[in-house]
Amino acid sequence: MSTDTKKTDDGTATAEQKLSARATAKFVRVTPMKARRVIDLIRGKDAADALNTLRFAPQAASEPVAKVLASAMANAENNLDLDPRTLVVTAAYADEGPTLKRFRPRAQGRAFRVRKRTSHITIEVTSVPEKTGSGRARRNQGGAR
Repeated sequence: MSTDTKKTDDGTATAEQKLSARATAKFVRVTPMKARRVIDLIRGKDAADALNTLRFAPQAASEPVAKVLASAMANAENNLDLDPRTLVVTAAYADEGPTLKRFRPRAQGRAFRVRKRTSHITIEVTSVPEKTGSGRARRNQGGAR
């Protein structure tokens, strides 16, 4: 939960609380670079739009990222009683987890090291009030000439 301070007309500051829910998946067997490539697609989008974007993204990392986003949306709905239609992805990042080191046998008795990288994926969604009225509806009310 974060607070933003806004000044009113008389100069006093008021604290406005923004409710946000967070979900994390740790030790995901996806490299952080590949996960960040997918996460950059959804940062700042509506949560429902982001979920649809991930559903049709061809990258393999989109599946664990979609699971984390769905979990964050469920946390917001069940723990904070927020409307899922008003959720926006405010923060999304993939940090590096521990690297699993394996050996690959090579010619003449040599062995090369293979690094299997892991990620910690975190997504935070915040409730933003819906905008009333749409510009498209107002434009179409003019009628034909």
